[in-house]
Amino acid sequence: MTSGGGIQIPSRLPLLLAHEGVLLPGSTVRFSVDSPRNMQLVSRWLLKGTSLKSTIIGVIPNTRDPEHDTDDLPTLHKIGTAGIAVQVVGSNWPKPHYTLLITGLCRFSVTGLLKERPFVLAEVEQLDKLEQYTTPATEGVTAEDGELGELSQKFYQAAVQLLGMLDMSVPVVAKFRRLLDSLPRETLPDVVASMIRTSNKEKLQVLDAVSLEERFKKALPMLTRQIEGLKLLQKTRKISPDNEKRVLSVRKGGVFPGRQFNLDEEDEDDDGDDTAALERKVHTANMPEAALRVCLKELKRLKKMPQSMPEYALTRNYLDLMVELPWSKSTKEPYRSLASASRPLHFCDTRLPEHPSCSYPIGQRPHHYALEKLKKRVLEYLAVRQLKTSLKGPILCFVGPPGVGKTSVGRSIARTLGREFHRIALGGVCDQSDIRGHRRTYVGSMPGRIINGLKTVGVNNPVFLLDEVDKLGKSLQGDPAAALLEVLDPEQNHSFTDHYLNVAFDLSQVLFIATANTTATIPPALLDRMEVLQVPGYTQEERVEIAHRHLIPNQLEQHGLTPQQLHIPQETTQDIISRYTREAGVRSLERKIGAICRAVAVKVAEGHRATTAEALSPDCPTQLGDKAAPPEMPIVIDHIALKDILGPPLFEIEVSERLTLPGVALGLAWTPLGGEIMFVEASRTEGEGQLTLTGQLGDIMKESAHLAISWLRANAKTYQLTNMVGSSDPLEGSDIHLHFPAGAVTKDGPSAGVTIVTCLASLFSGRLVRSDVAMTGEITLRGLVLPVGGIKDKVLAAHRAGVKRVILPKRNEKDLEELPANIRADLDFITASSLDEVLDAAFDGGFPGTASTRTHPQLTSKL
Repeated sequence: MTSGGGIQIPSRLPLLLAHEGVLLPGSTVRFSVDSPRNMQLVSRWLLKGTSLKSTIIGVIPNTRDPEHDTDDLPTLHKIGTAGIAVQVVGSNWPKPHYTLLITGLCRFSVTGLLKERPFVLAEVEQLDKLEQYTTPATEGVTAEDGELGELSQKFYQAAVQLLGMLDMSVPVVAKFRRLLDSLPRETLPDVVASMIRTSNKEKLQVLDAVSLEERFKKALPMLTRQIEGLKLLQKTRKISPDNEKRVLSVRKGGVFPGRQFNLDEEDEDDDGDDTAALERKVHTANMPEAALRVCLKELKRLKKMPQSMPEYALTRNYLDLMVELPWSKSTKEPYRSLASASRPLHFCDTRLPEHPSCSYPIGQRPHHYALEKLKKRVLEYLAVRQLKTSLKGPILCFVGPPGVGKTSVGRSIARTLGREFHRIALGGVCDQSDIRGHRRTYVGSMPGRIINGLKTVGVNNPVFLLDEVDKLGKSLQGDPAAALLEVLDPEQNHSFTDHYLNVAFDLSQVLFIATANTTATIPPALLDRMEVLQVPGYTQEERVEIAHRHLIPNQLEQHGLTPQQLHIPQETTQDIISRYTREAGVRSLERKIGAICRAVAVKVAEGHRATTAEALSPDCPTQLGDKAAPPEMPIVIDHIALKDILGPPLFEIEVSERLTLPGVALGLAWTPLGGEIMFVEASRTEGEGQLTLTGQLGDIMKESAHLAISWLRANAKTYQLTNMVGSSDPLEGSDIHLHFPAGAVTKDGPSAGVTIVTCLASLFSGRLVRSDVAMTGEITLRGLVLPVGGIKDKVLAAHRAGVKRVILPKRNEKDLEELPANIRADLDFITASSLDEVLDAAFDGGFPGTASTRTHPQLTSKL
């Protein structure tokens, strides 16, 4: 293996395809081995070899990612470095791999491949003859040396100058200085290029320089650049020679990349500067005294802590968060009149023109129509803010069906107030740490969403939208709804304590807006801390206005159309609303309008292609497949085009058709998606007086059915109700079957009581219920009608279904004030306090035995 004092490598070498780093002769590099070919080389060659010759391998730079290693051998670099593996370490985490420590010996060229699998074995030719390297670097330049000697001397002087800029008290610098005096000059380019900070591309240029003179020419500019960089660094930081040690003994940003020599000294000056800058930020953050004391204490610990400790990064991240939080930074609200401040919400809808799509650009169009209760509450807040600037932010909760604009109203409120807006989605959150944060004892701890949101917006008085607060979960990690109690309590949130911060933060200036579809799943303690504002569904007239003010212009813009190309009349919009989208919001309506725009876009595009083809070739107008002539503009969508685009209507007016037999009544129900109409059907057969209930009914609705049966049996004689055999007991010899259609939908609640009584009274009397009547209300065993909730949603559902008369409990009369004037004018409202009044209003001509048909006065209580 040795010859004449030099090194002679074998003529056959296994090749290590190195993806990271370039090995140069004289340098020591650590390689990570995880590709299949390299793994086979280590296991079958290095680990099974017994001689020194078996530890010599060839290292070839490979530019292809080892993770994408395939059976195809990549194109090999023309020149590699023979090296001796001085250390082999294996590991199974995170995946099986080896780590090799290889010292470069000499260059070689590949003359031929012997095999490619399981590892690459090649015929090589040695290029560097190390026995020729006999000239010490310290010897002078002779006349025979010529240009090579001048380059060698110049390179040696530059290396000495580089070492002169470093502190010799550092052991690694002193070791390099001793090596520099003893190394042959021919080895200087490779050794220095492997030590200074250079890219792999530059190292490849040095590796490819087989000629010693070319090698000096490639490495000398790199060394000169490193020296100039250090000079600039010294000039910038104005550092004296006595303090150079603190700057230039870096591992992460200094001279050496840490390949051949182990540079463990840290950049103490950088660390000191960062700590000093952090301390200045702490003092200028204007944080409360308690938080400042905690930060100074953590900063004191940080200064004494080595950077290698895991706790160093945790403490540093904590201090960075503390200085970034907006302890005293807030958004200054400019003084504006109520009219100008409320313009984004557009409180006065009458000011809009009839068709604002032609009058308002998209960015300036008013954002909302209707929702008067929400707008009134925000207007009150704006008025109080002008009178008292220190007003605490209210905790509002918008409750309503999907698609009515709860989230977009929250964003518009932030725009109205001139504040930052941040949305926190709570749907599915089941860990209380998402709200309160993790304690810093955990690995990977982080602050909660509230504190993180404040860091994001950068002010302490934003508008926070807590979306879907009714869909919070609960798990072994705690109850996030309970963690929200302190956040949403105006009397407590001035000192909200996040587990990560462990100091109080003032949330009293934050305007919290929560959204929910229903209050039934919100814990009572949390609901009590919020001001609930009901957001009911829209009327048909409001949907038509919303469609023409907002939805149609937005969809036209999104689909690249103009009002001159597509026109949707109001009659068509009403057909879409009543026959294709029975909903409380406007999401389905927007999707249907989008479907119309897409269909029209196809026609417009085909017409454009036909017009273009005719212009290009007038003599051949049918060259694009005999397309029809371009449609006339604008394309008007009528009921025929609507059916072609959207298909047959999904909903038909069926109320009168289904109330053609006795034993059917129409009720009103509330769901989280808005109000709905609900049919109740009853039939009677011979039997033993049993009651059968079907239709996915809950316990409360089953109890209402039993109440209705008991009341009717008790008053059968009064109302002249008989059974199939003429007995005064309606159930004698009869079985009753009550069915609620849409059997796959779960139904529950007490408001179907009056509907069940009316349905059974119709069955027992053989009379038809009026086809234009819908009703709601809870009943008692004594025949009283009790109030129920969701009146506005139910009335809107009745109006959508074409009902003309609505029977409501007497105590719900106050809820009618929330209805729009046009709805109140279209419907006939009957308020009832007893079942007598319900039955009298549900049947044409009254019902036998009710108060209107009796001759004797009704007794009243003397109490």
